[in-house]
Amino acid sequence: MPPACRTYPQAEIDAFLAAVQFDSQGLVPAIAQQHDTGEVLMMAWMDRAAVAETMRTGRACYWSRSRRAPWRKGDTSGHIQTVADVRVDCDGDTLLVLVDQTGAACHTGRRNCFFRAIRDGALEEIAPVVVEMEKPPA
Repeated sequence: MPPACRTYPQAEIDAFLAAVQFDSQGLVPAIAQQHDTGEVLMMAWMDRAAVAETMRTGRACYWSRSRRAPWRKGDTSGHIQTVADVRVDCDGDTLLVLVDQTGAACHTGRRNCFFRAIRDGALEEIAPVVVEMEKPPA
């Protein structure tokens, strides 16, 4: 059973943000992990507004460096990440977002983004596509 969607009051968001060490571009890496299995799903970047949005709404929101804009996971694909908890590491420079993943976390249609590994001396895809994703127009 998925966890309840975790949201935080503004005072807790402010306290959390005070502990985060954003880089010179105003970003912090965020690891998304399935809350109940420990499966590492993906890594993305968050800016201050994305962290606050994630904590306020209970839906994972990231910063797209390529689009230079925020993106809430699943808004276009339907493969959302419902937040179970948000944590900051000991140095304050990496976040862990524990989520309940609906569908594929990876834009390739795989459950997670870590689907390539060395096998018999070669880089191989070790996880299947679980959902066919729409290709953006060329």
